[in-house]
Amino acid sequence: MPNPDTPSRTDYAAAVESLADRVLGALRGAGDPAVVASQVDEAPDPKVALAAVRVLGPDVFAPALLAGVPFGPGDARAVAESLRIFPPAPDAAPEAAWRDWTTVRLLARYGGGSPGETLTDTDTPTDIPEDTLGVREPAPPGGAGSSWRELSLSMAQLSPLALPDVDGPVHKTALDRLRDLSRGAARAMLRRDYPTAARLARWLARAPHHGARPDLDTAALVRHLELHCGGGGRTALDTAVARGLLDRTQPQRPGGPTA
Repeated sequence: MPNPDTPSRTDYAAAVESLADRVLGALRGAGDPAVVASQVDEAPDPKVALAAVRVLGPDVFAPALLAGVPFGPGDARAVAESLRIFPPAPDAAPEAAWRDWTTVRLLARYGGGSPGETLTDTDTPTDIPEDTLGVREPAPPGGAGSSWRELSLSMAQLSPLALPDVDGPVHKTALDRLRDLSRGAARAMLRRDYPTAARLARWLARAPHHGARPDLDTAALVRHLELHCGGGGRTALDTAVARGLLDRTQPQRPGGPTA
């Protein structure tokens, strides 16, 4: 018989959605900017809240990277604690390993480095507990034999890496196979798979920052997602990040966001 005090899958899912809502609020300039620290401090079960931090991974840094929201010492300690309580698995799938790898390096930047520095695949973490540094750089996704569907699935899982001023082998793959990602996003929209479409939209919205042009009208895609993707904190956050990336490269139109 299950222990009634043991958190359920529903508890963990609710914690992830709650944290995504907090991150989204900070990204929009509303709510408490100490997103991660507040989530953990106010949670009925801090361990469940820390698990949610691990699930969102690099996205907890999105308000700092996209909107300049301060990522304070309390937030950094909470992320470091999440890595201690839930250490990266040595046999994790490549997508999970890449999310962990990027989280550790962003924590190094905001926990001890300069927030203005650009993160690259050669950065060395500093001021992070020893037991969080076992993450080794995985192989890039999208091998030569992977189809556009396989690549799109993998890159959708890697969408938390699609942030400004974060670069590495995954980002190079996204640029090299931009047409495949456009096909994946179009297929997701036709299937009304809005979560996948929003995740891939982040990669497409990031491409113009590097002089690349997706085959899909990314602005129209993001606008459609904003209107039709419905509830769900994580999908709303993915859509907002895609919008933020677009607005960094496109002029604001009078009367509202760029569309």
